[in-house]
Amino acid sequence: MKKNKDYTGIDCARLVFALLIITIHTSPLASFWQTGDFVLTRVIARTGVPFFFMVSGFFLVSRYTCGNQELINFVKKTSVIYGIAMLIYIPVNIYNGYFQTSHVLPEIIKDIVFNGTLYHLWYLPASITGAVISWFLVKKLDFTKALVISFALYITGLFGDSYYGIAENIPVLKEFYGQLFQVADYTRNGIFFTPVFMILGGYIREGHNKLPLGINIAGFIASLVLMLTEALILHNFKLQRHDSMYIFLLPCMYFLFSMVLYYRGKRLANIRTLSLVIYIIHPLIIIIIRLCAKLMHIQKIITGNSMVYYLLTCSFSIIFSISAINIWNKYKPFKPKYRKGTDRAYIEINLDNLGHNVKALQKIMPEKCKLMAVVKAEAYGHGSFGISVHLNKNGINTFATATIDEGIRLRKYGIKGEILILGYTDVRRIHELKKYKLVQTITDWDYAKALNKQGICIKAHIKIDTGMHRLGIDVCDIEAVKRVFNMKNIEICGIYTHLCCADSLEPEDILYTRNQISSFYRLADILKNSGIKVPELHIQSSYGLLNYPGIYADYIRAGISLYGVLSSPEDRTVIDPGLRPVLSLKSKIILIRNLEKGESAGYGRQFIAERPSRIAIVPAGYADGIPRSLSCGRGSVLINGKLAPVAGRICMDQMAVDITDIEDARMGDIVTIIGAENDMAGAAEIAGLTGSISNELLSRMGARLPVVFS
Repeated sequence: MKKNKDYTGIDCARLVFALLIITIHTSPLASFWQTGDFVLTRVIARTGVPFFFMVSGFFLVSRYTCGNQELINFVKKTSVIYGIAMLIYIPVNIYNGYFQTSHVLPEIIKDIVFNGTLYHLWYLPASITGAVISWFLVKKLDFTKALVISFALYITGLFGDSYYGIAENIPVLKEFYGQLFQVADYTRNGIFFTPVFMILGGYIREGHNKLPLGINIAGFIASLVLMLTEALILHNFKLQRHDSMYIFLLPCMYFLFSMVLYYRGKRLANIRTLSLVIYIIHPLIIIIIRLCAKLMHIQKIITGNSMVYYLLTCSFSIIFSISAINIWNKYKPFKPKYRKGTDRAYIEINLDNLGHNVKALQKIMPEKCKLMAVVKAEAYGHGSFGISVHLNKNGINTFATATIDEGIRLRKYGIKGEILILGYTDVRRIHELKKYKLVQTITDWDYAKALNKQGICIKAHIKIDTGMHRLGIDVCDIEAVKRVFNMKNIEICGIYTHLCCADSLEPEDILYTRNQISSFYRLADILKNSGIKVPELHIQSSYGLLNYPGIYADYIRAGISLYGVLSSPEDRTVIDPGLRPVLSLKSKIILIRNLEKGESAGYGRQFIAERPSRIAIVPAGYADGIPRSLSCGRGSVLINGKLAPVAGRICMDQMAVDITDIEDARMGDIVTIIGAENDMAGAAEIAGLTGSISNELLSRMGARLPVVFS
């Protein structure tokens, strides 16, 4: 597996920005240079909170998700932190007379939801509200529309913030913002301020900024200069009500965040925590420093010198935060964590090989033909989420599934584009076809009538039976096909058939396949000559492309070939595009047994040592998709580049292999059970040993195994 580098730049920048935010509350240059202090605290330091929002969005906001658990976890965690922070500052609130104001309950509710119960705590409720808004905008509308809406919210907030001097001179806007400020004291909150930065973070995470580092640096410098100019103009004309929101803050943060991502390396988890604690605790440190200076009568030395004041606040904030983190780490409740490499067995997916296969297949496809990725049965056991997301991110926008539920899962994962259901869907689920924008296969004439009768408009492809005699309207029943085109509630956007023996190069099978092809295109010509606008056609699946590459079609349904294997090791194809296997099944040695000659191992004593032997126990069995028929030496695994035969019977959860001839085999060594390394048998070869095909072998795999992407 590849060792992916973590985002070290983000971790380091967190600390820098946490210290930069302290400048807002201490004004380190105020004693020396007022304009410089304005630039530092009211312009440069205003990049701090947006950066933290972008970090949250980078790791949270994505159109591709397996569910909303990440959002729930983020909201829960942030809520707990917010609750602790509010408790910490209750003494300060009491001292300030916070609870003695009139209408105290409505004010507390307003502060908890929007403003924060102390001025800097607004960041936490803003994170919660902004995360929810951003997550749902991206999930429901995709990034482009989400960015447009969040930008509109930001502009709305802008005129209640840095540009309020303009808004208050327009009666309608003054009334609008007057009402708004009854609910929230600032537009710098989770509704108007946060979403655009969180969505920008997610947008960048999905690869929408691939500019060179130099261009990002230049873009950041230019944006920062423009933001500084903007701030000085607004300040000069006294237009600011607050000064958190600038127009040029958006491009400035976009380029800045993209720059930070270039620094990759070791994860710095402690710095992440440190920056958060510093942010939360520094106002308390400020209060303590001011109190101590007053009691010791050294205000002139401490608070009278703004730079000393700032440096002391930073120093004691860091010291306090480190101490608090150490105490917490020492006494926090033990919570077991998942660690990479601890799985007893796992499926490893090589995404580079997947990308290679896509390009290899596209290279031999007809011009303007599109690849339809067949991801049914958990993408042939490869994990439909990871496979589909990777393909979608890399330009594949047409998918095929076997069932409606598989199609719905793809939509919930955030997959965009056309999703064709190849199999039958109960007509009572037509509302779901419409809701999730799925394309249904017309399996026969009666099914088409039943769908049309539901009175709900859906898209569909007509399946034509050209000789497989499984699903589809008979190729000779031209009138039935025409009538489907005329149905009011079914929009036909494709016609296709399936070649039942395209994998065979036997003369009689080639003749049968060519008859299927000619009858399909003859039907298409008849429809065209009848005045029907023929929609997109597809006829080839994997073997159809590899053995009949000259056929023109609008789509190629790539299934098993997409995953880099053929169905059977004996299969030969007209074209060899150089496909690479995507999946490996791996486990590890957890125990080594030494057997004397004549001793046995496993159920039924099927392995009897013919010499002093070393037997390795591997925690993977037939419940993990390993065929039991590979027992007793029929199958082998790969350990340290050498083959080790299966010893005795494969069990449900374990297997034994003979490592007598692998002298360097040790506990913990990786065991490749299915793969394509060195002389290791691949999926097709292993399936062939069991009298099956790789399609079946792979599809049965992974019911309880984690899928690891590399």
